Amino acid sequence: MNNNKWFKEKYIEQINVQNGKGIYSLILELKEDTDITVGALGLITFPGGYYSYTGSARGTGGFSRVKRHLKIASGQNNTRRWHIDYLLPFTHPLTVILTCTNQDLECAIASTIASRTRTIIGFGCSDCKCSGHLHWNEKIEQLIGIVTEAHNKNKILPSVGFS
Repeated sequence: MNNNKWFKEKYIEQINVQNGKGIYSLILELKEDTDITVGALGLITFPGGYYSYTGSARGTGGFSRVKRHLKIASGQNNTRRWHIDYLLPFTHPLTVILTCTNQDLECAIASTIASRTRTIIGFGCSDCKCSGHLHWNEKIEQLIGIVTEAHNKNKILPSVGFS
């Protein structure tokens, strides 16, 4: 294993993902503009910067879905099932914002984030009518603020797990 992969795995291990179920927004860094083929969406040029991917973890595995995403980002899992799985290996996950709930708030949170960021059209929304569940911003502090506010607006209080 090269030193960069080892560092990425150790860094990702520091991200706190609690047990439970709900809605999550994974905050990612992409160091530079990158062309990635994303399943049926085809080739997408992702600008360097910061991304928020919002998903639902209300099923039987709950927030273990987030842990699965982190394993894909670190290279410990090579399975590609969702759009986000194609992007993750190129990114550095920074943190995850979790809202414990049994309510279907995924689209409401994603739409709130979309109102203040650039949406990657069609990404992560093949099972809903949203424009996208992946959002980009050039400033990390601004993106985390927007995402935290979106979780707060749509639920009483999010649980924020910082590394």
